[in-house]
Order: sequence, then C-alpha cells, then structure tokens
Amino acid sequence: MGGKLGTIFARAGHQVVFSYSRSERKLTRLAKEAGPNAAAGTPREAAADADALLIAVHWSRVSDVLKQAGNISGKVLISCSLPMNATDTALAIAHTSSGAETLAKKTRRAKVVSAFGTVPSEVLFDVFGSRRRRTKAKPALLRR
Repeated sequence: MGGKLGTIFARAGHQVVFSYSRSERKLTRLAKEAGPNAAAGTPREAAADADALLIAVHWSRVSDVLKQAGNISGKVLISCSLPMNATDTALAIAHTSSGAETLAKKTRRAKVVSAFGTVPSEVLFDVFGSRRRRTKAKPALLRR
C-alpha cells in the first residue's frame, strides 16, 4: 500500500520519501520508479520536512517505525495499518477502541487520520492510471 500510494503521490507532484523496509534496494527501486519527486531514506529523513506521513506497515511494527521517525508533532499521520495481531488472525484492538485512537495516543501531537485500510492496493494504479490505458468503464473505488 505504501509503495503504490507513494508512487501516486510522487507522480502527482508531491515530494515523497520511501522508508522503513527490510530492503534498501526495494526503497531505491520504488523511488526510481516513482520519478523525480521521490527518494529513499530512513524514517527520520522521511519525517523531517514532511507535512504529512503515510504509515503502511503491519500493526506489530507501528511502534518501531514511530520511534525511528522521531518527533512528528504537528504532522498529519495517515494510517492504513489495520490493528491485526502478529498472525493476522484477529484484531489486536477492537470493540472499545480503534487503531487510529491507539495511534493518536502514541503520537499525542500528531493529527491522525485512518484511510485506505479496506482498499486493496491492486486497484489504485487502475483508478489513477493514464486515460489511454482505461477501458470503457472508468475504474472506481466507489460506484453509484
């Protein structure tokens, strides 16, 4: 999800830093494919000058990525991380709270938004792709 959304954001003209992967090579490839508005870096580098951050990691890694990012006070934090347990068999947080509420408590001075959590990343490029590649029907995340 992070790779696809980051690529879409970079191609739309936003400065994007891809970070937090087990593979530095993957981050470099993502940045190259996203175009001149993208770079690869550490979570701290990604957060340093950002107005908004997208967190798209497994719930079990949220605390680690936030620690590596450092101070994110005043930034918009968009999360598409679902609060699943380590085995992805059940929600780690449910019924009395939400992942966004828990994330907001961890990042007291950031503005947390939960988005894209139920959208499969496979649909994103088709929705935002070039018009030349579109079929008769415009792809959509929502239909009337």
